[in-house]
Amino acid sequence: MRRLPFRRLVSLATLAVLGVATAGTTAACGDDESATGASGPVTLRLGYFPNITHAPAVVGVEKGIFTEKLGSDVKLETKTFNAGPAAIEAIFSGALDATYIGPNPTVNAFSKSKGQAVRVISGAASGGVALVVKPEITTVDQLRGKKIATPQLGNTQDVAVRYWLKQKGLRTTKEGGGDVTIVPQENAQTVETFTSGAVDGAWVPEPFVSRLVNAGGRVLVDERDLWPDKKFVITNLIVSTKFLKAHPDVVKKLVEGQVAANEFVNSRPDESHQAVSAHIGKITGKPLDLKLIKQAWPTLEFTNDPIASSLKAGLDHAVAVELTQPVSLDGLYDLTYLNEVLKAQGRTEVVQP
Repeated sequence: MRRLPFRRLVSLATLAVLGVATAGTTAACGDDESATGASGPVTLRLGYFPNITHAPAVVGVEKGIFTEKLGSDVKLETKTFNAGPAAIEAIFSGALDATYIGPNPTVNAFSKSKGQAVRVISGAASGGVALVVKPEITTVDQLRGKKIATPQLGNTQDVAVRYWLKQKGLRTTKEGGGDVTIVPQENAQTVETFTSGAVDGAWVPEPFVSRLVNAGGRVLVDERDLWPDKKFVITNLIVSTKFLKAHPDVVKKLVEGQVAANEFVNSRPDESHQAVSAHIGKITGKPLDLKLIKQAWPTLEFTNDPIASSLKAGLDHAVAVELTQPVSLDGLYDLTYLNEVLKAQGRTEVVQP
């Protein structure tokens, strides 16, 4: 057999090594594409609450608005929550990418992560919250010694009632002590405890305000009356910073869905009432009464503006009632995509806080 020259052997060996290296590089690139979702749809896990205050989210999911705007390259998975702290835990654990949520849990998430975990990318709703009490309670002084329910310790309504009571000279504690006992519990449970007399009132969002009124309660405080121009953020849309950095194109599509959902609820209220009723029925097993939705609807304003000034005030309130520590909110808002979407539609842009 003819022997190959030494130089020829070296050349063949080198090519063989390069071939293996190239194959390995190609395989590695293929693995990276799979990991980043380039070879398949990106999954967006979106959270929201089955409340009227989250109507843009509820309607957006029910009417397929988000699915349409996200397109075939994005798989939408939805999760529902009773209150903000639970949704934030899901963000922190990596089980959720974005969520509709109230201002106080938003601030807590930003604070606990030292400004790293979340960004507000749009507003959603203002208003729709009240303190409903037994009909015999007509003044704040009569709340002394009474029990007031809120959705969850540290959530937006929990902070609001504690701060309002503090302003009126009534003390509360996280442990349920003080002049007025605050009882955090799920909203659906509150209707039962109010009817049975286990609690004397509740600071809650719609539709539970209307449910308690229909159960014999009276509105002692409409929270809109406590804010300038009767406007305060009750729901905004946040995204995990990790997801925002990895998939900015998907986040922009999500914002497009939010703007479209708000347009729907504002321009087609009757269809929105039906969608809210049907969708909540799918989650709870019982459609929400249309009369209840129509009763609650006028107390809400659906807006893409996150009303940042009210969120800052809410932080001050939470500090005042010792439920959080002071924190800088610099960097919390990223309204870049919201303003791009609004500008493209010829609408007024929102001032970046």
